[in-house]
Amino acid sequence: MVRRQARGERRIAEILDAALALFAEAGYDRTSTNAIAARAGISPGSLYQYFPNKEAIAEALSRRLLEQMREAHATAFDPSEAAALPLPDLLDRVVDPLVAFNVANPGAKVLIGAGTIAGAQPLHQAVSGRVAALVSLKFPGLPEPDVRRTAMVAVQIVAALMPSIVAAAEPERAALVTELKRALLGYLTPPG
Repeated sequence: MVRRQARGERRIAEILDAALALFAEAGYDRTSTNAIAARAGISPGSLYQYFPNKEAIAEALSRRLLEQMREAHATAFDPSEAAALPLPDLLDRVVDPLVAFNVANPGAKVLIGAGTIAGAQPLHQAVSGRVAALVSLKFPGLPEPDVRRTAMVAVQIVAALMPSIVAAAEPERAALVTELKRALLGYLTPPG
């Protein structure tokens, strides 16, 4: 029984890895369950034994990526430290692990930036929620609707630049990361 369970877990991981790779290459909308099954080396019928549809795959993948992201950002989102950091240092702490995470998981950007994919909602909401918490910490007097809007725009800035960052080789990747931080700093720095 344990052997069968391990084999099933391994198969699920293979399906999720295949989906992540295909999302990175073709996007969510253009990736089919048949393509995911083919990339995972299984029949579509076998895929459906584990996942009823593409949305369920995206949801499971989002949960897995969310856990990996939590580990990567454990210190970056620590409220006791984040509030005291100057904004450029806080951006370094948040952006650098996020870039490393996306380089290691190039399909994640499809799920993070896509609040409209039902299965990706948990990942998208977690990222937006963490950014909103940081915005709230850095700008304590900001009304809640402004906090949510600011977080949404910041997440979209990152989502817009992340594909270019992931695709670039060094030293261009480092230059693009610097530009991303400049854009976020300019956006998040209050006028005046």
